[in-house]
Amino acid sequence: MWLLIAAALLVLPQAALAQKRAGGKQPAAAAPAPSATGSAEIELDAPAGAPAQPGAAAATPAATPGADTGTEAAPGATGGGICEIDPSACPKPEDIAKAAKKNVNAEVYAVQQIYALRTHRLELQPYWSVALNDQFVGHTGPGMSMNFYITNVLAIGVNGNYYLNSDSDFNFQNRRAAHIAVPLTEYLAGGNFNFTYVPIYGKFAGFSNFIFHYDAYVVGGVGVLDTRPIAVIDPDNRNFSYKPKVDFDVGVGLRIFFNRWFAAILEIRDYIYNEQLENLTVSQTNPTDASTWYGQNQLTNNIQAQLGISIFLPTSWEYRLPK
Repeated sequence: MWLLIAAALLVLPQAALAQKRAGGKQPAAAAPAPSATGSAEIELDAPAGAPAQPGAAAATPAATPGADTGTEAAPGATGGGICEIDPSACPKPEDIAKAAKKNVNAEVYAVQQIYALRTHRLELQPYWSVALNDQFVGHTGPGMSMNFYITNVLAIGVNGNYYLNSDSDFNFQNRRAAHIAVPLTEYLAGGNFNFTYVPIYGKFAGFSNFIFHYDAYVVGGVGVLDTRPIAVIDPDNRNFSYKPKVDFDVGVGLRIFFNRWFAAILEIRDYIYNEQLENLTVSQTNPTDASTWYGQNQLTNNIQAQLGISIFLPTSWEYRLPK
């Protein structure tokens, strides 16, 4: 009996050393695989990795969920991609072909090129002018400007005016009611050499879908203006003739384009010159002496509005850089 107890004590430590610990916990013993004869034997003394006994069934490892086995999914299996979840999110080859055949409005750009270039173009401006600051005499008449643009914003040019003078109703009523004579002046013609600078360019919508392009400019120069006093104090003896005076002109203008070479213009210009007015006194000794007809000099502003059209030549051009 003591021999059986001693043999059992020798076998138990070897069986304990054959079990491996995982995470500090002893795993449960696997059920013995049945042999071909229906019995199972456990060799406690066999080293780890030893080949199985003949006739023992090999255990087939179960596939771990989510493990990569290196094999491709069978056709028709769901892989979870966006094209399988929502097929409409992925274009098909036939859809791409249809999209390529669609018409694209290539004229729409976030930043467009300048609609009407002015560089190295000649501008012709026929207009009609109306005086704004002379309530006694009306000064209206045709005019013409020609400008050549050295750059897209800077031009040199000339302009000329011809005036039709008329006595206003205010002047007639004033003289008849108050018996007061006011020195008056009339113009014949004038011409100026000018510089034009275009600092502003833009566009606005009008008439539903039509886009108008416009620019604003400033102009200034020097020239000659033919003027003379109107004989009011002594019209029986005095007869003034036109004399040229040096004038300086400054103005601002607005140009609205209807196409790339035709536009409407509105300009306000001030022609500043030194006018010699009629003498308010009449010589008692020799009233026909022309040297006694003229009185004081006065700085005069001839402010006029000019409304006309603008024609650019040549009428077409090519952009230096593509859009």
